[in-house]
Amino acid sequence: MNTVTSTLGASASSASRATQLALSALLGLFVVGFVGFSHMDVVHNAAHDVRHSLAFPCH
Repeated sequence: MNTVTSTLGASASSASRATQLALSALLGLFVVGFVGFSHMDVVHNAAHDVRHSLAFPCH
């Protein structure tokens, strides 16, 4: 039985971290932008209730 192993170098690890950070930032901006500026009352009120339940000031 043959086994093949591979190791990731430092550059692959750094690129992976940068990609994860960028995607997380884009997701966060989308969520904040969509919920914060949503004209749909259901979405805005749901986020408002969650902020209150977490004791996060929103006013």
